[in-house]
Amino acid sequence: MKFNDLYKKLNQHRLYIFNIADAQKLFPREKYASLKVLLCWWKKKKWVKSLKRGLYQLTYPEEKNLPDLYIANRLYEPSYISLETALSMYSLIPEVAFGVTSLTTKPTRRFNSFVYHTIRPVAFTGYRLIKQNGFEVRIAESEKALVDYLYFKRRKKEAVSGRFEKEAVSKLNKKKIAKYAALYSLDIKKAMEGIYAEL
Repeated sequence: MKFNDLYKKLNQHRLYIFNIADAQKLFPREKYASLKVLLCWWKKKKWVKSLKRGLYQLTYPEEKNLPDLYIANRLYEPSYISLETALSMYSLIPEVAFGVTSLTTKPTRRFNSFVYHTIRPVAFTGYRLIKQNGFEVRIAESEKALVDYLYFKRRKKEAVSGRFEKEAVSKLNKKKIAKYAALYSLDIKKAMEGIYAEL
């Protein structure tokens, strides 16, 4: 297989971040070992770069300007954007989030500015798909991002009040908050009662 063949297929499917399994789906006749050797060679030529072991990004003939949130989704799967990153995007907190925080059912990991926290599979819900520069990104709904945040703050026994944008919080769906809070614990409900009492 030639690099141009791979590039055309990946570009056609907008798979600018891919693994060997993705390449095998596009080229079923290629063997895993052969693809691994080719990718190693193309990496040396700087036509692809390794984001982590087994995950590559196209960099030739041009490196695409991929959104950080999309990279975060692909870097460690399954995962969705949540916590400070999502809260900042929804203007629920005033500060701008540095780095990207996500939740996953896999072990907690950090890849440079991308941080992943583990949650139980039952709580891996409440996210939606949005478009960023034409790429689909999994991000928590505003209510789920808030509940996720409260869960981790309560688990660490850290204060949560006095940080939120009251007007934005007041517009959230209380039934959704209660539904997502039930996935974790009653303590989160108490924390929400405290936040609503301040509004």
